[in-house]
Amino acid sequence: MPAARPTSQALLLSVSQPLRMCLTAVFLCLFSLTGSSTAHLSAAEPSANAWPAFLGQGGSEIDPASIPLKWNESKNIAWSAKLPGYGQSSPVIWNDRVYVTSVEGPKKETFHLVCLKLADGEEVWRKSITNSMPVESSLYVSRAAPTPVVDAQGIYALYESGDILACDHTGKELWTRSLVKVYGPLVNEFGLAASPVQGESWIAVLMDHDAGGYIARLDKATGKTQWKVDRTGRRSWSSPAIVTHAGQPLIVCSSMGSVDLYNPVDGKLLCTKTDVGGNTSSTPIPAGESLFLVGASVGRDDAGRSDAAKKSNMALQIVTQPDGLALETRWIAKDAMPTFGSPITYAGHSYWVNRAGVVYCIDTLTGEQKYAERLAQSMWATPLGIGDRLYIFGKEGITTVLATGPEFKKLSENRLWDPDKIVADPSIAEREKTEERRRAAANFSGPTQYGVAAVTGSLLIRKGSELVCICNSTR
Repeated sequence: MPAARPTSQALLLSVSQPLRMCLTAVFLCLFSLTGSSTAHLSAAEPSANAWPAFLGQGGSEIDPASIPLKWNESKNIAWSAKLPGYGQSSPVIWNDRVYVTSVEGPKKETFHLVCLKLADGEEVWRKSITNSMPVESSLYVSRAAPTPVVDAQGIYALYESGDILACDHTGKELWTRSLVKVYGPLVNEFGLAASPVQGESWIAVLMDHDAGGYIARLDKATGKTQWKVDRTGRRSWSSPAIVTHAGQPLIVCSSMGSVDLYNPVDGKLLCTKTDVGGNTSSTPIPAGESLFLVGASVGRDDAGRSDAAKKSNMALQIVTQPDGLALETRWIAKDAMPTFGSPITYAGHSYWVNRAGVVYCIDTLTGEQKYAERLAQSMWATPLGIGDRLYIFGKEGITTVLATGPEFKKLSENRLWDPDKIVADPSIAEREKTEERRRAAANFSGPTQYGVAAVTGSLLIRKGSELVCICNSTR
C-alpha cells in the first residue's frame, strides 16, 4: 500500500510561523453590488443568467434541479478550458458568456481578460495589457487574484498591480487605468487580492497595503475617480461587500483591525469598529437587512492579536443612533474560524469551515452552534448554497455537498481530479528564493479549487490555469 499523502494542513503546520504566514497570504484571493448616486442595488439591467461579481452578489436565481449533486472526472463534466497563464480569481457570468482573468510571465508581465462561451468553453476573445508594476511570479504573491465585475455594458477587471481594464462584451477596450501611476505604489509583500464591488454606473476598489491604502469609486464609462478616501496602512487581502440598511446600500470593508461602513454616494465614513483582529481575508457576508458576517483567523495578523481574532468571527448589526450609524455585535461564533474563504449564511444558518476542514453550522438568528463536523479537506473557496444543498469546495479537489439545516447530513463527495495523477512541476519550487520556500513550494504547487460561479444549468470551478464547467449530463 502506498504511503499516505500528507494533507495540506499538515504541511502548512510543518513550516515556520513566518513562512506559514507567507503561505497563508498567498491564497487569500479566495476568496457585490450597489447602485448609482441614487442608491439602486442593481448593476444596470439584470441578466437572465448572471453571476456578476465576487461571491455572486447581485446574481440571478438558480434552479436547484439544474445543478448536479454528484460528479467526478468523467461524470457531469460539460467542458474544461485551458486558460493563458495562471489565476486565482473567480469567473463571472453574463448571459451566455463567461469572463475570467489571468496573469502570465516570470515577472507577471501580462494580464489577460478572457471571454468564453458558457455552452462549451470555447474562447471568444482575449484582451491583454501590460503590468505596470511587475514583480517576480511565485507561489508567495497573488496571481490575478481579484475577481472582475460585469454588467450589461461591459466587464471591469482589477489586477493586483492596480491596473484596471474595462471592455465591452465584444472585447472592445473601453478604457484602461493604472492606479499606482496616480496614487503611488502598492506596498505589500504578497500582493493585492481585494475584488471590486459595483453599482449601476460605478465600481469601488479597496486598495489596502502596508504604506497606507484607500478606497475609491470610479466611473464605469471613463474610469475617472469620483471620490477617494485614504485609509491607514495595513496588510490585508479581504474584499469589500455591499450591505443594506434602511433600504439603502452601504459599502462594508472588513480589513485587518477594523470594520468600516462607507456611503457609496460620496465615500463618507459612516462608522467603524476597531475591537477586531485577524480579519485579513474574509469578505463581509450579507445576512439580511442591516446584518452581516465577519470572518477572522489566528495567524493572519501579528501574534499579539490572536485573542482578538478568536472573538472576531461574528454577526454584526448596523443600527441607527441619534448621532449616526453604529455597528453592534449580534453574536460571536466562539469556536468557528474560516480558512482562506469566507463564511456563508444561507437558509437560516451560517457556516464556517476551518483550516482542519471542520464545518461549523450556526443559527443565523441566535448564534447557537448546531454542529461541528470534519470534512474531507479544508476549504479555500467560499461555499455555495443552492436549493436545499450547501456545496463546500475543498482545496484539493473534493467538493462536499451537505443538506442545509441544523443537522449534519452529507449528500455526496465529488472529486474533480485524481491526486495520484498530479505530477509536480519542479520549476515552480526552483523559482523560490530560499530553501525553506522551495521545500514548501513543492508541497503547495498542485491544483487548487480557487473560486466558483453558478447560474441555472452550470457550475464553474476555477483551478489556476483551467476552468471546469459542471452540469447535468442530460442538459
